[in-house]
Amino acid sequence: MSAPVSVAHDDLAGTTGTAGKRKRTPVTSTTSNYKGFVAGVFSGIAKLSVGHPFDTIKVRLQTSEKSRFRGPLDCVLQTVRKEGVYGLYKGATPPLVGWMFMDSVMLGSLTLYRRILREKAFRPRQTADGGPGKLPAFGHGVAGMFAGWTVSFIAAPVEHVKARLQIQYQAKKSQRLYSGPLDCSKKLLKSHGIPGLFHGLSATLIFRTFFFFWWSTYDLFTQALTSRTSLSTPAVNFWAGGLSAQVFWITSYPSDVVKQRIMTDPLEPERRRFPHWKNAAKTVWRESGWRGYWRGFMPCFLRAFPANAMALVAFEGVMRALE
Repeated sequence: MSAPVSVAHDDLAGTTGTAGKRKRTPVTSTTSNYKGFVAGVFSGIAKLSVGHPFDTIKVRLQTSEKSRFRGPLDCVLQTVRKEGVYGLYKGATPPLVGWMFMDSVMLGSLTLYRRILREKAFRPRQTADGGPGKLPAFGHGVAGMFAGWTVSFIAAPVEHVKARLQIQYQAKKSQRLYSGPLDCSKKLLKSHGIPGLFHGLSATLIFRTFFFFWWSTYDLFTQALTSRTSLSTPAVNFWAGGLSAQVFWITSYPSDVVKQRIMTDPLEPERRRFPHWKNAAKTVWRESGWRGYWRGFMPCFLRAFPANAMALVAFEGVMRALE
């Protein structure tokens, strides 16, 4: 999940503080686009380096038989013992490559939806210094939800390939069905066409509906930290981004479990267990009750803050270096 590692709108770039505490700083999201592209690459590398092992453990716990692993630590130990440290990074290439496109679509559409909502729906009054009125937290949430749906059309195939690579438990590459992301994509397209590659799109759309909570709380945390602390703007973004990511995962995690079940389901009609989202949701409940919707949550929760924090540190550091 891409973190709010860059601020591409005037609502969160030094404008949320009280009058006199912090001056308005102009946003230059379109200035030197190549800098943002290069910084985004390093941000993606940092995010994947820190967060992907947690994600691999999460996916394996979500999709494996309950008896296979006793818990997150056992899953880590078994993976490293049988597959080496590399096993924790299976499926890392698709999200690393896709991150640049996903972040571009996410932030670009988020900015567009915010502007449309500000001008057409909420129409807030101008600020005292003549700046555009601030979109309320609810508006940020709605814009985030729309942006989540938009980026889902890129995220779905990336996450589908990643998930199928992550559940290959064979230590030797020659024994695996897919040798890598390109091989996986080719085989999915050859056997099942474009619908096969985009398998799980509806589940991805449902999951990213919860971006409403991510971006609305990001705005609330930003306002609170700006008005009640003396933290710098980068520090406010760091803490607000990390905390809002935690809120997002707490609200969205059950839908992510269902999504992973669907994405790792056999695609052959005669072998498919979950023809619809509700079938996967009911199966999780039948197998494990309400606890099934939270299996693998701890690695995910532990991953959210440091992965997003490191992405922000890398992004800001490279941007400063390129100035």
